[in-house]
Amino acid sequence: MMSAKQHAPATLRNREPIAEVLARELPASGTVLEIAAGTGEHAVYFAERFHALAWQPTDPSDEALASIAAYRAEYPGDNLAAPLLLDAAAPESWPVAAADAIVCINMVHISPWEATLGLFRGAARLLGSSGGPLILYGPYIEAGVETAPSNLEFDASLKARNPLWGLREAEALDALAASHGMARAARYAMPANNLVLVYR
Repeated sequence: MMSAKQHAPATLRNREPIAEVLARELPASGTVLEIAAGTGEHAVYFAERFHALAWQPTDPSDEALASIAAYRAEYPGDNLAAPLLLDAAAPESWPVAAADAIVCINMVHISPWEATLGLFRGAARLLGSSGGPLILYGPYIEAGVETAPSNLEFDASLKARNPLWGLREAEALDALAASHGMARAARYAMPANNLVLVYR
């Protein structure tokens, strides 16, 4: 299990600022669905931080699922569920019937646009009329706001790795949310030129 663990250096830097936002936006109880949970380091940290919430990590990668399971095996609490295989681009086949909140960290720019389309479609279906939040973290491009040079370089490097990847425009996400009966409820400026966008 130890060898299955993966480590994302950014996790240690951003987990506390993200947790501060989550403390303001997450419900007091219920199930949080984490989409594209990656290494699983965030899932363990947030599950420990928010004891009253059931944390359900998911990812489309077998390697990520193995890493999440390895971290979970050492987690002493009982509110972190076993990771599930979930492809954001195919919300009709998500293995979760309901959620009280959805968290998605650093996926929107490192995936095809179809994954974001599916994310909002699935979020609208799962969150329904409960008012539960869809919480997105990552770098975004905003109209009327100068994009940091480091983010422009990151965008170019992403597109060089995969032309379907790249930083998305926040306004495009707003429009996508509106098409599913959701609206942006909050925007938080985060360290290292990242944002948290909250939709309900």
